[in-house]
Amino acid sequence: MTLKDRMTFMDKSQQTSIQAKAFDFALTELVRSHRESFQPLWSVDSWVKFLIWMALNCGLSGEQASLELFAESFGPVLTRRMRKIFFERNLDQFSLCVMADPSESDILLIPLEGGSSIQFADAAKALITIGLNNVIEQNQEIWKLNDGIITIPWKSSERES
Repeated sequence: MTLKDRMTFMDKSQQTSIQAKAFDFALTELVRSHRESFQPLWSVDSWVKFLIWMALNCGLSGEQASLELFAESFGPVLTRRMRKIFFERNLDQFSLCVMADPSESDILLIPLEGGSSIQFADAAKALITIGLNNVIEQNQEIWKLNDGIITIPWKSSERES
């Protein structure tokens, strides 16, 4: 039986599912492989620069109307997913996931599956590793630990950038 014969038997929903998974994989890898290229990291500016770069590479112009059309074409669900990937890091050496979207009020440090509750000192080391130490409130007295999750406020000046 040839591939073409097998494809004729394949359910259309399976084809759609495979296409969706391939698209999701490709988009996830694109975001992860290029997110460090747009400075300053951990800022709204880096996210906007990434979106502009994507739009230009998709053949759109750099004009505002064209960029707005590009952003709208993803829709809120896909945009939210890409943004989450853009601002999230898994740090296996610390058994920690860091979610640092500047549009949120706090940075979240979440133990990875199987990880234990992280200590503030280890959290500080993890933040240095990914370059977040200069954009967070350094005073550990205002950091919060709740059910193993650490929340750390952004520096006030970083929230505006």
